[in-house]
Amino acid sequence: FLAAHFGCGMSEVVAVGDSWNDRDMIEAAGLGVAMGNAQPEVRAAADVVTASNAEDGVARVIREFVLGGARHG
Repeated sequence: FLAAHFGCGMSEVVAVGDSWNDRDMIEAAGLGVAMGNAQPEVRAAADVVTASNAEDGVARVIREFVLGGARHG
């Protein structure tokens, strides 16, 4: 819904999750990312596995895939 609202195709969406209820979102996104501490089924469904929540996994995904490797702050 949100992607359509902003005029984005699903190929432009990055979805990050760690639990079984995130699996459909991860599979539907252009880039599906599982947290390092995600359940095994979620990691298997993802295109990429990042660091855990405690290791700033979401921030790493944003830096690498959204900001193109840029380091801010």
